[in-house]
Amino acid sequence: MDLSFYKSPLSQELREAGREAGREEGREEGRAERAALDILKVLAKRGIEVSEEVQERITHCDDLETLDRWLLEAVVAPTAEAIFTDDEV
Repeated sequence: MDLSFYKSPLSQELREAGREAGREEGREEGRAERAALDILKVLAKRGIEVSEEVQERITHCDDLETLDRWLLEAVVAPTAEAIFTDDEV
């Protein structure tokens, strides 16, 4: 069996590209987790009760634009559920 391809520069480039894509995906997940925690912290600091359903919706979201919008809403929303007012259900 010829294994020369696996030692070739092209193979090394492909492996490195895959590793970098994995690292970027991990960074993106980390940013989403951080944003979700920030939303929950703002709501907690404001004394707003967060149901398990709302907490799960926030922590399971991986869209950074949505999380950013929810964070801004969390600053002024009268209830935790109100941060979702512009979202389609």
